[in-house]
Amino acid sequence: MTEERDPSSDVVRRDRFSGGPAREFLSSMDADTRIFAADIAVDRAHVVMLAEQDVIEDDIAGEMLAALGDIEAAGHDALPEGEDVHAAIETAVIERVGRDGGKMHTARSRNDEVATCIRYQLREDLLDAVEATVALREQLLETASQHTETIMPGYTHLQPAQPTTVAHWLCSYEQAIARDTERLLDAYERVNRSPLGAAAFAGTTFDIDRERTAALLGFGGVPASGASEGPVAHRSTGVVENSMDASSARDFLLESVTALATHTTTLSGLAEDVIVFANRGFVELSDDYASTSSIMPQKKNPDTLELVRATAGEAAAGVNGLLTTLKGLPRAYNRDLQSATPYAWETVDAVLDATDVVGGAVATAEWPEDVLADAAGEGFSTATGVADLLAAHGLPFRTAHEVVAVAAEEIETRDTDQSDEDGRQEGKTDLDAVDAAAREVLDDPVSEYVDPEAVEAALDPVESVASRDSMGGPAATAVAAYLDEADGRVDADQETLADRRENLETARDQLDTAVSDYV
Repeated sequence: MTEERDPSSDVVRRDRFSGGPAREFLSSMDADTRIFAADIAVDRAHVVMLAEQDVIEDDIAGEMLAALGDIEAAGHDALPEGEDVHAAIETAVIERVGRDGGKMHTARSRNDEVATCIRYQLREDLLDAVEATVALREQLLETASQHTETIMPGYTHLQPAQPTTVAHWLCSYEQAIARDTERLLDAYERVNRSPLGAAAFAGTTFDIDRERTAALLGFGGVPASGASEGPVAHRSTGVVENSMDASSARDFLLESVTALATHTTTLSGLAEDVIVFANRGFVELSDDYASTSSIMPQKKNPDTLELVRATAGEAAAGVNGLLTTLKGLPRAYNRDLQSATPYAWETVDAVLDATDVVGGAVATAEWPEDVLADAAGEGFSTATGVADLLAAHGLPFRTAHEVVAVAAEEIETRDTDQSDEDGRQEGKTDLDAVDAAAREVLDDPVSEYVDPEAVEAALDPVESVASRDSMGGPAATAVAAYLDEADGRVDADQETLADRRENLETARDQLDTAVSDYV
């Protein structure tokens, strides 16, 4: 039997709380579109558990589960008016089932219900973010494998520092993004715990099985097998046990958004590097990842990467917003939490887009090898290699550093004094400068300490890079070793991701099977 209902009210508001100017202000219906499917799943699991525990009758459970199927098929837009998606779905169930539909809310509150729905959806979003980071790492490694011997300048303080390779630079970001993957997976583990059954905050008097609903929803992983073996076979450790903490905690939002913000900081650094490289002619972005000016037709601007930089600011704002919202809340539930959740949705969406853009921009970029090679030796960038060579032949490193510092001053004077031809020493080489510095500092020519040919080799950017073959260095052999190991780590993270997704899919299948016993 379907009962008449005031269309301006829902099962939570009742007539008393249905009017007034604050109704729209309180409503989260539009924002709740994202957790519509989650709420349907949570309702199903809860109803199944109530029936299995003999809290509600099997036939009424079947009617409610059938109604939830109709509501899911109709979609969020077909819901009746409500303060939020949870109340609207419950109202729709009662409209279809009648008064007994109100039994669906037995032994729970919207407090634990919404917390469960948020976790249910957020864990999927986190896995999407993990997948995006792994895909980006694959693109970085693939591009790096093509440029293990592409020499380029390396910088500190945006000043020429030491020569390196495009591959070494790319791997530096791959390694950082691998840590971002780890952080996201760590956050997933703490998100993937069920608060359902905590009720308002003080638990319930009903004989419920919180571990059963957690297992049906895939929280904490899915145990091995068979819905036919009954509720006890589906125990799960994925429960937020303390009921007060379960209903009120949102630290999982903060942890997730912080992990996402950390990833955007990595992306922003990569984007900034590429923007600077493009400015110097070191990289040519594909037109697909560039734009032009409305008035200056010659311009090719790295607009997409500039927006990636901005994403880091948006994500940091999400962290700030969450911290500010959460910092003063008392136990247990407070309505401020309604405003906390959108920070997570907005951040994860922005991060997914930015990650995809960075991967595409790097994978399709061209690296002009001749330009990079010419720039790699600028600013006496091989100076450290010469100092290392002198130290390897017995000089204290600090003394070797002084010799090369004097040589650097000589080279800078020679290279910058372009206008006064008489002031330039034509034909003078960097080796000449090192030898002159050795005579000044050591009172001996450099040949007294090391073969000048070895110094000449150390001054060559290609030889300099090849000599830096320590673990994690830029030499082709060191990079090749890193690439092999990094490929293995990518494979391992893909397996972890696939395992997490399989667990969730298994739980969905188990829930469908459990529902089919009643419908």
